[in-house]
Amino acid sequence: MQTSLNLDDSSAAGGFWTGSVVMAGLVAGSALQLQQRELWQGLMYALIVALPSVIGSLYAINRRVFRRPFRDARGLRLWRGVLWGFGALALGFGGCGLRATVFLQHGLNPALEGRDLAVVGVVAAMPQRNDGGVRFRLDVESAALDGAPVSVPARVLLGWYGGASMGMDGATLELQRQPAELRPGERWQMTVRLKAPHGNLNPHGFDYELWLWEQGVQATGYVRAGLKDPVPRRLAVTAWHPVERARHAVRDAIQAHISDGSPERQRSAGILTALVTGDQAAIERADWDVFRATGVAHLMSISGLHITLFAWVAAALIGAFWRRSALWGWRLCLWLPAPSAALIGGVALATAYAVFSGWGVPAQRTIWMLVAVGLLRLTGRQWPWPAVWLLACTVVVARDPWALMQAGFWLSFVAVGVLFATDLGANSVQYKLGWRHFHHKFRQLLHEQWVVTLALTPLSLLLFGQMSVVGIVANLLAIPWVTLVVTPLALGGVIAPALWDAAAWALRPLAAGLGFLGGLPFATVSLAAAPVWAGATGVLGGVLLAARLPWGMRALGLPLLLPVLFWQAPRPAAGEFELLAADIGQGNAVIVRTAGHTLVYDAGPRFSAESDAGHRVLVPLLRALDAPVDTLMLSHRDTDHTGGARAVLAMQPLAALLSSIEDGHELQVPRAATRCLAGQRWDWDGVAFEILHPQAADYDRGARPNALSCVLRIANSGRSALLVGDIEALQEARLVASGRNLKADVLLMPHHGSKTSSTPEFLDAVRPQVALAQAGYRNRFGHPAPAVLERYRERGIRVVDSPRCGAATWSTASPDVICQREVAKRYWHHQVP
Repeated sequence: MQTSLNLDDSSAAGGFWTGSVVMAGLVAGSALQLQQRELWQGLMYALIVALPSVIGSLYAINRRVFRRPFRDARGLRLWRGVLWGFGALALGFGGCGLRATVFLQHGLNPALEGRDLAVVGVVAAMPQRNDGGVRFRLDVESAALDGAPVSVPARVLLGWYGGASMGMDGATLELQRQPAELRPGERWQMTVRLKAPHGNLNPHGFDYELWLWEQGVQATGYVRAGLKDPVPRRLAVTAWHPVERARHAVRDAIQAHISDGSPERQRSAGILTALVTGDQAAIERADWDVFRATGVAHLMSISGLHITLFAWVAAALIGAFWRRSALWGWRLCLWLPAPSAALIGGVALATAYAVFSGWGVPAQRTIWMLVAVGLLRLTGRQWPWPAVWLLACTVVVARDPWALMQAGFWLSFVAVGVLFATDLGANSVQYKLGWRHFHHKFRQLLHEQWVVTLALTPLSLLLFGQMSVVGIVANLLAIPWVTLVVTPLALGGVIAPALWDAAAWALRPLAAGLGFLGGLPFATVSLAAAPVWAGATGVLGGVLLAARLPWGMRALGLPLLLPVLFWQAPRPAAGEFELLAADIGQGNAVIVRTAGHTLVYDAGPRFSAESDAGHRVLVPLLRALDAPVDTLMLSHRDTDHTGGARAVLAMQPLAALLSSIEDGHELQVPRAATRCLAGQRWDWDGVAFEILHPQAADYDRGARPNALSCVLRIANSGRSALLVGDIEALQEARLVASGRNLKADVLLMPHHGSKTSSTPEFLDAVRPQVALAQAGYRNRFGHPAPAVLERYRERGIRVVDSPRCGAATWSTASPDVICQREVAKRYWHHQVP
């Protein structure tokens, strides 16, 4: 017999109040600790963790003293709630800080960076192959430098690349052996070069260093597999990481079964792999673009909906088997009732599926809520929905506090919380393992999609800067089809591989429909990135509009939506301009903004066939700044300057293309570029733009790409900047001899600080106050060169480099350079000495 929580009962209400306060305190304490820029000493966190015990002991010893000021039970309950909440806050803060301190102590010794280390370790996860090689995680068991044992982090992320790679001198190419076939659980001996976990850091961008921290990775590097290096050897196949071995085997089976056909089947193989194993990297970038444009990206990986369906099917099968067990003489119902067995079995198998699929945040949230609901049913109790929701949130945060920094955490928990708050989630939990009439289910799906869209649109705008206009229609089509048809077939293929063919066929009409919706010109809307408070009020406004309240109260949600929907990103005033040197690794990419125009100078490098600086950095950054691109200027043809051009032009099809590359097809873009020539000038909002190089004769002479770099000077009435691409000493000398005004407050360091550029005569002519060096951390070319840096130091020029600064912002309205690594500094970010 079930008993519900009666909030009028003082003991029940007190327990619910105390438990909720404790769980909220733990989450809030962890969230507060994540805001720290630097870690304290471990002893300080240990004292904070011990504080709740001290307070509890004092309360237990002196209860009368604590109770004396309160005349009624309500005041005493409130006081105890404050104490419990403060203690939980301290425990969450101190526990998270203590874990971070211990983890940071096992980082890579800087003296070992870039050295050849002989390591022995076990492959810890499914390797990820791309066009250049393979990336994998290695749990290091031992390491040695020149035969002497050394200590390195327990888990590292490595790349093994075939073909030719740059040698230590940055000038010669070394032939590398092709990567071997790696599998989880294998023990390997190999020579590697490691470096600290360092990633690009840009406003509104992906925090790669946080992701590495969450994965337990404290160093990255690559395998030395040259002809002169020791050959990597597989030593043994261990029993470690059995789940990853199983995921790897299933992924290979799907790829082998599906990928031997047309390109459509190969793309289907990636989606099926993601649905079964949670390997989202198997989905091609073009498909991800369509899924994001149509708002169905959550369905193409292991979502809470898939796990819930799996639990329902598993519970139904176990319940049916349990009831019929007497036919085989087992009489299992006498040992455990069939409903209880179905509930336990369904949740257990769903947990196994969630673990097999990678144990992501949506999967964790769903499992802990299923576990909570299952335990309550088995014990004959009921909790209010906030308690179930908060319990799942607390368990996820206690296991991984840094999940609070993930967009998926907020999208998942806010969506479920909104459904609960609007009386939809409660019914969903109550009938989690039941079946309702189709008509009722369809109406419920329509209402849920409407509610979630209203609530999550402001949050999506805050996190991603865009929303899908066609998302409601796309989800109404995709949710039942993917959940009830594609996913069951994909999972069934693990037992009967022929079902993978049926799943691939089922994806075809869905892909066609989503492709049509995603191709509509109004499919997505991009808005400027609003501050956190605007997103929070927007979510509240969406909840009010969707809640089952009188329309007069619902209307109060409309003004709450206005800040996030109509937020305007600040721009320079008329007559001023701003430079934003993006952190894109080894390459150039500078965004120049005036009061009403935007120019992008170079588009950064291409990282792989599926990834480039345009797609990864520039497009999200331009979207967050709400900066339509008027002109894309590509200084020359090198791929570290043009790699992201296609993504930028796809986002901004009306942008003009200005470059020393006349044939746009070299960039894989269907347009020709306007040749940049010395003497070209234009004015935007009181800011003058002038091209100083190359001359027309340089094209006729067939000069090298670096020598054809477009040199752009930008100036207003008081300040100026000079962007020079990869010009070298000869071009610098010609610019100095031309007599043109080269004076600039900010100089984009020529050729990333190569020793072939930045001659003394050129620096004396430019006389910059600040030099921006866009180069990768520990890049193979050694940029910027020490001798070049010395020339800048001798002249008192401040050098701002990407590894130490991240994205650098300079404005004519303020002489200071704003470094993203300083503005957004957190303790998990790598600080270059």
